[in-house]
Amino acid sequence: MTEPLTPGEARLQAQAAPEGEIAASTRTLVVGPYPARPATGLAGQGRPVPSRSVDARLDEAVGLAAAIDLDVTQAMALSLPKIRPSTYLGKGRVDEIAGLIAAEEIGLVVMDCALSPVQQRNLEKAWGAKVIDRTGLILEIFGRRASTREGTLQVEHAHLAYQRSRLVRSWTHLERQRGGFGFLGGPGETQIEADRRMIQERMTRIERDLDSVSRTRGLHRQSRARVPYPIVALVGYTNAGKSTLFNVLTQAKVLAQDMLFATLDPTARATKLPHGETVILSDTVGFISDLPTSLIAAFRATLEDVIEADILLHVRDVSHGDTEAQAEDVGEVLRELGIEDSAERVIEVWNKADLLDEAERTRLFNLSGQGGGARSDRDGSAPVLVSALTGEGLPALTARIEARIARARSTFAVILPPEDGAALHWLYENAEVLDRRMEENGTLHLAIRIAPEKEPRFLNRFAGARRIGRG
Repeated sequence: MTEPLTPGEARLQAQAAPEGEIAASTRTLVVGPYPARPATGLAGQGRPVPSRSVDARLDEAVGLAAAIDLDVTQAMALSLPKIRPSTYLGKGRVDEIAGLIAAEEIGLVVMDCALSPVQQRNLEKAWGAKVIDRTGLILEIFGRRASTREGTLQVEHAHLAYQRSRLVRSWTHLERQRGGFGFLGGPGETQIEADRRMIQERMTRIERDLDSVSRTRGLHRQSRARVPYPIVALVGYTNAGKSTLFNVLTQAKVLAQDMLFATLDPTARATKLPHGETVILSDTVGFISDLPTSLIAAFRATLEDVIEADILLHVRDVSHGDTEAQAEDVGEVLRELGIEDSAERVIEVWNKADLLDEAERTRLFNLSGQGGGARSDRDGSAPVLVSALTGEGLPALTARIEARIARARSTFAVILPPEDGAALHWLYENAEVLDRRMEENGTLHLAIRIAPEKEPRFLNRFAGARRIGRG
């Protein structure tokens, strides 16, 4: 059970005004300070890092701001020759933006980069406006989206760690003291040390709560292991369509919107595949480029379903201009979790086929496993082209999931007399019935596939069953 807040902690939180109301009335400028030349190098396993287009990066930053209802009045991309230690930008750019802020009455500047506390402080002083960086913005979005107890605790812990480094005596140039948690607030000048101590105390208590949550999740995993169903986890870049795909496969009603980080808390549902196999499908938080390492660490427990999944569906938005770079970002996060994105358990899902023109759709279809072209699915490693919105390609996807699960399973031929309805029911409940033929006298000939852990019970009950293959 979570301990109540102390009076001091309650005071800190009470200082923050309702975020949504403030955000909607805050005129916001989004600034994308990007390197003059794209960074080059190698990603995991020596792969080249795909370069990102400036327009796509700026659009994503605007999308992040829109995800918490900020009133984005203008967005600008800047070519950055080098990073200045004091202000990140050069003096000329700082002065230019200061003039724009004054003319447009901007109240908040979102910098699509990672700022040090000193850089953030100096920019606020130069511009007379609040400034947040990419990390702070993502933390705010996560704070809005978290709905489970665990998600809320993880976000708050990461947010407090980020805010603690920005408690400095530097707010006298603003018209009023900044208060509370959140980017639109901050510490009052006379409360810095007390706030820092209370933040540390709150972080310690959150860590204790998270330890308790982690133990509870461990008990749930043990319980699930006693009823072993394969886990199929959806991963991918934010807004790739994971929740829409999850909904159509499970008939659930998870929030699915054209919005960055529409899903934060993981959702799991049991669903049956076409041949009767029950799987646990898990929807997870979307990944994003430059995801703060503190958040990756904080959400490691939330991503346990990804780490332990039997199959990962890497959902990609192939209609997006930066789909290759997004795929590499997802691969990088998976590698940080100890998962190689080229592992046998990963199935690449090329989503949003409905947004492609006919020529591009045909090209990708021929490249995928369905097309039988250069990447035909002889070894089960080819991608699957789908549209979660229209249902295109979903039968091929479920067939691929079944085939991947089947790799470790044996198939048997079973003959049942017409009166043995109980045995037939047992097979449908515990195995996949791949084929069923009936003789004129009612005798059934079945081909079934069964999980290794259920084989002993199956063979004990159906001693006459004949093994006919594996996979």
